[in-house]
Amino acid sequence: MINSKSKHTRLIKQEAKRLGFLSCGISKAEFLEIEAPRLENWLNKNMHGEMRYMENHFDKRLDPTKLVEGSKSVVSLLLNYFPNQKQTANSYKLSKYAYGTDYHFIIKDKLKSLLHVIQDEIGEVGGRAFVDSAPVLDKAWAAKSGLGWIGKHSNLLTQQAGSFYFIAELIIDLELDYDTITTDHCGTCTACIDACPTEAITEPYVVDGSKCISYFTIELKENIPTEFKGQFNDWMFGCDVCQDVCPWNRFSKAHNEPLFNPHPELLEMTKKDWDEITEDTFRKVFKKSAVKRTKFSGLTRNIKFLKD
Repeated sequence: MINSKSKHTRLIKQEAKRLGFLSCGISKAEFLEIEAPRLENWLNKNMHGEMRYMENHFDKRLDPTKLVEGSKSVVSLLLNYFPNQKQTANSYKLSKYAYGTDYHFIIKDKLKSLLHVIQDEIGEVGGRAFVDSAPVLDKAWAAKSGLGWIGKHSNLLTQQAGSFYFIAELIIDLELDYDTITTDHCGTCTACIDACPTEAITEPYVVDGSKCISYFTIELKENIPTEFKGQFNDWMFGCDVCQDVCPWNRFSKAHNEPLFNPHPELLEMTKKDWDEITEDTFRKVFKKSAVKRTKFSGLTRNIKFLKD
């Protein structure tokens, strides 16, 4: 006879699949022992740049039971965003994750649905949904849950689907069957390290966030340092270089989430169109997009930096 833990685990994974998640892995909610010194070292070296929020809630980042009282399990989920169409060649580039509707909204809705099903089917289960907006080490939990390994570019990698997916979690107060960690398959490959335009991957598995193009074009509110002129390879929002060159991304398949499809105008816009972009066009093309985070002023600052 199947015990209730296994039954509940199977229910959650089946429901995750039904909701369109690429995969679902579960690990025990406990202190992340291996991550603690790594995070401390990374912060001490100021690799988070102006992202001061990374210094907050250090204990909660490493221990989900401090974040969600009474939590027993971390349910990690992956959602594919790899597009079936890309921008025209003569364009400033946008990270593929930002083509369509802001993922925060889409995933939050799916997580809420998953939690409701858990509560309806199993009973009183307490928990919280997280999408990249709270002190949760997404990649560490996904790796601990057996969904992939953290590559040399510090992104989660899977042999089946590469790395073009979002990671989210449900942290719940329900004991479940836990998955086992998978092995690292980067081998001797250094494609991501060699290709990084700003040399932000300072050593295998360590990314200096304060040198990353994504940091400069999204997180940094001040002017981009002039020493990085000519190194951005036309990236105006985010950067996919380390993922684009990764051999495992040969296996990326297009997503089937209509909300991730871009505004029709976006893919056709040329450098000239971007140079002349108005606030009205920005609002129309990026109506519900994650690009709104950088605002019209931020995007035009980035474009100017690429041009000058």
